[in-house]
Amino acid sequence: MALLSFPHFPSRFPSLSSFPNTPSFSQTRRHCSTGTAILWFKHDLRTDDHPGLLAASTFPSLLPIYVFDHRFLSRFSDETLELVLFALQDLRNSLQHRGSDLMIRFGNAENVIQQLATQVKATCVFAEQEVEYELCFIMDLVKQRLKSVTVPPPRIELWQTPFYDVKDLQNLPASYDDFKKLRLPITTPLPLSVSKLPAAEMELDWGALPSFDDIKEFMNGNQRKLDENWSLVKEMSAETFLRREMLKSRESSERSSGFRPTQPRGINGSVFMTREGNIVGGGAKDVLNALAAYLRYLEGTARGDWQEVHEKVRASESRDGASFIALFGPALSIGIVSRRRVHYEAIKYEKERNAGFISPFGYSAATIAAAINAVCSMEWYWLMALRNRINNDGIHSTRIWKWNGFLIQYTVAGEDGPAVLLVHGFGAFWEHYRDNTHSLAEAGNRVWAITMLGFGKSEKPNIVYTELLWAELLRDFIVEVVGEPVHLVGNSIGGYFVAIVARIWNVLIKSAVLINSAGNVIPEYSSIPLSRIQDRQTSGASWLGSCILLIYLRLRTQEIVKKCYPTRVERADDWLINEMLRASCDPGVLVVLESIFSFNLSIPLNYLIEDVKDKVLIIQGMKDPISDSNSKVAMLKEHCDGVMIKELDAGHCPHDEVPERVNTIIGEWILGVESNILVGCAV
Repeated sequence: MALLSFPHFPSRFPSLSSFPNTPSFSQTRRHCSTGTAILWFKHDLRTDDHPGLLAASTFPSLLPIYVFDHRFLSRFSDETLELVLFALQDLRNSLQHRGSDLMIRFGNAENVIQQLATQVKATCVFAEQEVEYELCFIMDLVKQRLKSVTVPPPRIELWQTPFYDVKDLQNLPASYDDFKKLRLPITTPLPLSVSKLPAAEMELDWGALPSFDDIKEFMNGNQRKLDENWSLVKEMSAETFLRREMLKSRESSERSSGFRPTQPRGINGSVFMTREGNIVGGGAKDVLNALAAYLRYLEGTARGDWQEVHEKVRASESRDGASFIALFGPALSIGIVSRRRVHYEAIKYEKERNAGFISPFGYSAATIAAAINAVCSMEWYWLMALRNRINNDGIHSTRIWKWNGFLIQYTVAGEDGPAVLLVHGFGAFWEHYRDNTHSLAEAGNRVWAITMLGFGKSEKPNIVYTELLWAELLRDFIVEVVGEPVHLVGNSIGGYFVAIVARIWNVLIKSAVLINSAGNVIPEYSSIPLSRIQDRQTSGASWLGSCILLIYLRLRTQEIVKKCYPTRVERADDWLINEMLRASCDPGVLVVLESIFSFNLSIPLNYLIEDVKDKVLIIQGMKDPISDSNSKVAMLKEHCDGVMIKELDAGHCPHDEVPERVNTIIGEWILGVESNILVGCAV
């Protein structure tokens, strides 16, 4: 369906106005720098290009701190956690080299910062600005706690590393095409110009840097008290589960199940330090050295450390330019280097190759283009997330969640009741449930609606998109954000993702609602078709196909969308059409369209819902122009005993075409399922 966004349903965040505006470095230096400054490191684990550190260094006493808070750490994979530990060790060494240190603490950040500010009589706390909802909420708690420390309480200064020289964020264009027309200059990285940092004025317990096992033990002690099966769901990938299913009739082994033993990296000079050894890590110098090797991939090298980077480039180039995010994405996400430092280094090398000039016709090496396009894209989505926070004034709460380092939009409505998660179809986003979210919440539910990676205003990174990747995103969202089993609702291909979750991680769902779901019913299937990620590598033909498809969709948007609403054409309104056109200009949209040519929807729908048939509701618009609804309903009735089927006089998107009818059906369904659950518990 549509690439949407919903301007009259903005978000409700912890109050941005409760914090001072992010100061520039020069503005911050004009503050009265007296007393002790606390510098709270979070996702900025570096000393290079760190405006907060430069501003805090003007105080007579400086106390840098990193807090191991389980709410932060729970979003990291094991490999990223290892990366954090390596980066913290390098950060501590760098600070100690300049006469300072890095304090290590465990616990809830608001408690730790409050206690420390009280102990050292802090006058200011520096922290990087955030856009993720939960982290913004934690920042709000910190500010509230600081009010009780002293009179006057320490102020909190939110800083950021400005990529573009943006004068008016609030009125920044929402269209990437319009944004590019502004031709905003890109700012220059700030080196740490001071050789000596101010030391803390008192004796303190700085804390020891923990081991990886220490972190895991800490995390296990802070997990939500849930069923054991729930806590294990993230440990198995969708591909591993399905391959195990394929091998049930044969003796399986660890290797054939998709597992491979890993060993800690111990090679001197390697920047691939984690057990998996798939991502660049270490400190800022390590990452910048690896970046230099990456950019110079075409030159070749006799250096062993650079050769290793080049080998990883070849192994991770699943599509043109994808190797940059694969290798450097985690390091950027936790702030070992800044986005503008990467841009600066890439442009500097491009000028070296071209006698000091930048060609208007593109970059001279694919790796240069990959690095620059990636960081510019990341900055755009970050700016849009921050702009969205500033402009919030509506009844819906648009929030940001970070998944695998990428920014994901979602909303939530309702105070209590059963949890419901709404999943859109291809090209749509959470606002496609514009008339369902609030109505279902008013019916006594807590409702989440998510914009999947690659759609709407969620980030569109250069990766290979698959149905299994999107299913794993839903799995992690339920575990990390919702925190309890859900009634999972999906339209079109979103319904297919829902079915995958229902098959592989059925402990996460109370029921599944499939609205004109993608996927076919295949009687008496004998195998489960499955292809590996490496088998889905894109080609020049698929890239050309996506370019042609994008042009076609832009020209025929109104006609295509109206056909999907055969009984209420007026629902395909100007807002919907205009927002589709806006989103079609987002950076990365071509990569998402390319995935159409590598989708694998051949896993039978009847196989996916086989184990949860009595928990499945099918809502089918019988005038769907995309599929033969009569044939599909007949096959479902014949081969999926136990599912409930509701046929509607509607097209491909009944939830948006006839929302009142769909809301009633889903509301009654949830009440029935919840009643059965209560009866089961009583027995």
